[in-house]
Amino acid sequence: MEAVSPEALAIHRQAILCDAHCDTLLALEHGGRTLGERSAHGHVDLPRLLEGGVTAQVFAVFVESPYYPMQAARRTLALIDLFYRELERNAASLCLATRGEDIRRAKENGQVAAILGLEGGEALEGDLALLRIYFRLGVRLVTVTWNRRNALADGLGEARSGGGLTAFGVEAVREMNRLGILIDVSHLAPAGVRDVLEVSQAPVIASHSNARAVYDHPRNLNDEQVRAIAEKGGVVCVTFVPGFIAERDASLERLLDHIEYLLRLAGEEHVGLGSDFDGFGFGAPAEQFQDLPDVSHLPRLTEGMLRRGISPQVVEKVLGGNFLRVFEQVVG
Repeated sequence: MEAVSPEALAIHRQAILCDAHCDTLLALEHGGRTLGERSAHGHVDLPRLLEGGVTAQVFAVFVESPYYPMQAARRTLALIDLFYRELERNAASLCLATRGEDIRRAKENGQVAAILGLEGGEALEGDLALLRIYFRLGVRLVTVTWNRRNALADGLGEARSGGGLTAFGVEAVREMNRLGILIDVSHLAPAGVRDVLEVSQAPVIASHSNARAVYDHPRNLNDEQVRAIAEKGGVVCVTFVPGFIAERDASLERLLDHIEYLLRLAGEEHVGLGSDFDGFGFGAPAEQFQDLPDVSHLPRLTEGMLRRGISPQVVEKVLGGNFLRVFEQVVG
C-alpha cells in the first residue's frame, strides 16, 4: 500500500469501518481462493480486510441465473454453508455479526465482523417461511432484487414495466421489519424503491449505489431517491464499481465527487460505503479501479476525504458510523 499520512491513518484506524456489500462468497466458490489466505487475485480476503481496517463486512449471497428459479433456495443454502465454513476456519479473526454489539466487540478485539446478506429475493422462492429460516441462519440484510424480476418486485433491468413491489413483496418488507432485517434498495426499479420507502416502517439503505447527478447511470440514485432514503433515516453507500463512478477514467477523485455530493444532498448522517468488491474488475483494465485495487488500500479513501476538507468526525460517519447506526436501529 502506498504511504498514507499519519493523520489519515490514525483516523482510519480508530474508525469503525463498515462495507455494506461484497461478492466475495461467489469469488471464493469460483476462484479457488479461501478467505483466510492472502491472495494475489480479487479484492477481499481476511489479511487484506484487516490491513484495510475493515470492522464489518457484508457478504452477499447471490443466486446465479442457472439456479433461478428452480434451485434458488438450494443454491442460497450452499453459499450460506460456505460462509459458515469460512467462519469456522477463521474463528480467531472473523466473527458473525447478528447485532450491532457484535460489530463493536469485533472492533475491540481486532476482528472482522461478518454480516450475512441476500442479494435478491429469489432466495425466498415466494415463501416467507424461508425468510424466517434465513434469519435464524444469521441473515440480517436483504437486497430486494438484483436486476431481474423476482417474486417481490421488479429489478432495474425490468424498469420499463413500471412495476414496484408485488403483494408478496409488501408482505416480505413487513416481515423483514418485524424480524429486524435491514432492507436494501440497490438494484431495484424506481417504482420498487418508492414502494419500499412507503411500506417499510424502518430505515432502509442502498448498499452499493452512487449519485446519478454526478454520473447519470441507471444503477445510481436520483436526487429524489437519495432525499427519500435520508428522510427515512437510511444510508446511501457509495460503490467502487468504475462503471457507476464515471463514464471513463474512474478515479478516487471522481468517487470523492459522489461522496461530497451525497453529503451535501442527504446530510452527514446518511452516507456510507458499499464497495461491491469481488463483484467487478474481471475483464478489461478499464473495469478495474486502479486507485483502490483491493480492500487493503481503503486508507487512501480516508486521506482523500480529509484532503477534500471533510472533517474527521464526518469521515468516521461515512466510513462506518452511519451504517452501524442504522444497523443497530433496525437489527438491534
